[in-house]
Amino acid sequence: MKEKFNTQDWLQSNQQSSPDNSTPLKSPSGDLGVSSETNLIISRIEAAAIDIAPNYADWRDLGFALADALGENGRQSYHRLSRFYSKYTETETNKQFDNCLKAKGHGVTIKTLYHLAKSAGVSISIPQPSKSPSFGGVGEAGDLKDTEEIESSPSGELEGAVLPTFPDEVYTDLPHLLQLVTEKSISAEDKDLLLLGSLVVISACLPNIYGIYAERTVFPNLFLFLTAQASAGKGRLTLCRKLVEPIHRKLREQAKAAYVEYQCKLTEYAAAKNKSEVERPVEPPMRMLIIPANNSSTGLFQLLNDNQGIGLIFETEGDTLALTFKSEHGNYSDGFRKAFHHETISNNRRKDREFVELETPRLSALLSGTPKQVSTLIPNAENGLFSRFIFYFLNVRPIWNDVFAGNSDQTLDSYFNHLGNQFHDLYKFLQSSSEPMRFCLTSSQQQTFNAYFSQTQNQYLYLCGLDYLATVRRLGLITFRIAMILTALRIMDNGELQSPLVCSDTDFNTALSMVKILVQHAAQVYQQLPTEAATAAPPNQKQQFLDALPAEFSRQAYLNAAKLLGIPPKTAEKHIKRFADSGLIVHFAHDQYRKPQP
Repeated sequence: MKEKFNTQDWLQSNQQSSPDNSTPLKSPSGDLGVSSETNLIISRIEAAAIDIAPNYADWRDLGFALADALGENGRQSYHRLSRFYSKYTETETNKQFDNCLKAKGHGVTIKTLYHLAKSAGVSISIPQPSKSPSFGGVGEAGDLKDTEEIESSPSGELEGAVLPTFPDEVYTDLPHLLQLVTEKSISAEDKDLLLLGSLVVISACLPNIYGIYAERTVFPNLFLFLTAQASAGKGRLTLCRKLVEPIHRKLREQAKAAYVEYQCKLTEYAAAKNKSEVERPVEPPMRMLIIPANNSSTGLFQLLNDNQGIGLIFETEGDTLALTFKSEHGNYSDGFRKAFHHETISNNRRKDREFVELETPRLSALLSGTPKQVSTLIPNAENGLFSRFIFYFLNVRPIWNDVFAGNSDQTLDSYFNHLGNQFHDLYKFLQSSSEPMRFCLTSSQQQTFNAYFSQTQNQYLYLCGLDYLATVRRLGLITFRIAMILTALRIMDNGELQSPLVCSDTDFNTALSMVKILVQHAAQVYQQLPTEAATAAPPNQKQQFLDALPAEFSRQAYLNAAKLLGIPPKTAEKHIKRFADSGLIVHFAHDQYRKPQP
């Protein structure tokens, strides 16, 4: 808990040491007021729903920073930032700010807010209103700009974008297996990577579990594309593969044993003198879980057919699949898209006159690659492949990790192999179920689900246009599937196998909290697709303007925010009107606006 503040104790300790906050802040935007900039940063924090001061010392210094820069006017901002703390109360926050005003901070400036925000993964860059913004290097006034704070690069590769990570509450009560997985993370981004990667590989291995969504039968299968620059750490996804490798190995062993038996029977058949009395043996299916992406369309569909429509494509280089789609015989993009919704896939092998029909394919896919590889695989959003993927952009952190940390007696490989053996037990347990188990949400969860996606659809319809609508709608299905996987993993914790599998509020809230972040990542990747795919122009301007607006504001406040973003007043007024028409803001009184409560 955040303790009560003792002014005198803190003043005595702070007089002895104040290493970072003794230097007055030079406003990042130069001639613009600190208050407007502060509103912009606070709005970004609110959009990410992050508690940037989770411990008392940071919370206390945040109060000093706002009191120093804004005086009594900083009280509302203090409440806006404090409310993301799980035990926030208005009374305690007011008392804390009163004490901060009396103490006068002793050198703690608004710089502390920027530091806390940046440490929490929130961008603190202040957009320039000039027509020709510079990206790194020397700015218009000749001062060096911090390239780490740049929102985007001229190449459009998201090189400097800082996107939010999953909030801490996502990890407070995960199923035990996922807690063990994420314990090995080395950063907030890495924790998200391990969680998402684990959910995707597991989604291919939950037999006999299904749900009803939009009056259709759906299974847990997910598609993920994790994108980042080289050396960002996306290679750690291979640890997630180890969770399902025992299943893959077991299927391969069964296939090899069946093939040896087939060869023996084939030899006996060949040696038989009267073949009319001996039945020719049938070649056994090629059983496996992990299917190579570098495949022909015929080969992929045949492998899926051999495995009852179930499979996992796992590729750490996204261009492997992209190059396959571009080859003469490897373009199975159509079947790939159909598999996401378990639609029937048909394929005819003309040479062998063999017709393959997969009635209910259950394919999962995990890809990683650079931003350029995303556009290589998905050149535009019109064919529907983009909207089927979960996208996560991995922020690059220029921090050297201790490569000798951890338990030297147990490697990560052996640790995740052990977890894979535990999950294999659940897989066999589910396989043994005599009846399929239906997953479902409670009625209150369904209401919350519909309310959130209705609001989100309205928001992104205006911000990104019609092409992005499919992504928001399929993120609804993805949320449902994530909740299904979390609920299935609870079987490992309590040992109960029952139908229906009713989602707990904990798992439902976890899935929804994750998707609230993933929709931002998808929107950012979407804006980097070629211009013919992303029709909203300029990219992200509407979203940036909406994020820059405080919880409550007036016309002058939104014009100040627009000025920071280089938006003309008339354009800002047009955006405000359309935000109100779309339900993104509420015009509740004359010259008074507010954002609706989440």
